[in-house]
Amino acid sequence: MSAMTARSPVRLFLQRLFRRKLVLVAVIILLVIVLLAILAPWISPYSPTGMRVSQRLRPPSLTNWFGTDEFGRDVLTRIIYGGRASLGIGVAVVMCTMLAGTVLGLIAGYFRALDAVIMRLVDAMMSLPDILLAIFLVAVLGASAGNVVLALSIVYTPRVTRVVRSSTLVVRELPFVEAARALGVSTWRIMTMHILLNVASPILVQATFIFAYAVLAEAGLSFLGAGVPPDIPTWGTMIAAGQQYADRAVWLVLFPGLAIVFAALSLQLLGDGLRDMLDPKLRKAL
Repeated sequence: MSAMTARSPVRLFLQRLFRRKLVLVAVIILLVIVLLAILAPWISPYSPTGMRVSQRLRPPSLTNWFGTDEFGRDVLTRIIYGGRASLGIGVAVVMCTMLAGTVLGLIAGYFRALDAVIMRLVDAMMSLPDILLAIFLVAVLGASAGNVVLALSIVYTPRVTRVVRSSTLVVRELPFVEAARALGVSTWRIMTMHILLNVASPILVQATFIFAYAVLAEAGLSFLGAGVPPDIPTWGTMIAAGQQYADRAVWLVLFPGLAIVFAALSLQLLGDGLRDMLDPKLRKAL
């Protein structure tokens, strides 16, 4: 009985999340993409860097399902390996952004003296277009995977900071937080155990959206030549390399583009499903 009771919240969570069939489809697509990226060395039919010039620009066939590129490399293999880099950058951006944005948002929302300073900085950063700011930062830092993660983390941290700060402003005035202050509970414990746990829902939703934004932004930066170096296979670098052959080998840009679309769209749908489920007003509407 206790085991069933322990599993019931998880089962209830999944039932509510997958009440919308579109969210279930999005999660399945996302899981397939992630599993392909993780298992790439074991399931990829060819080497992602192995060149076979004699078989360059071959159309999709039973041998090469997604065709070959200008160097005879298997496009399907490079898409699978490109998912490792693109999704890896997205995960790193989410982790850095969530950490920095949550800390800044909690500080701004809890300490009134620091609120104006932090939020003016956030407003200044959000006044600039995301992609232009990312291009500027990568141009200053240099083109590498690590610098792309750093640049995108700086770009998207203000979004998380605003969300966490607005939620913190509401929670800090609730009776249980005031009671904790009256009992002499330390500020650190109030912020972590009382406030952070109660603002975790919007943070989780933002994480899925930031993940999708990061995948799209990395592809855009790589396509413009301001992101990951061309020798590292990512979906963006594949599209950038294949654009000059798009008139006679459309599969070079079609299949990497579809990978970006499916990954970003599934993450956005998952974020919408989490938001609808975790928001009490929207949950009643469902």
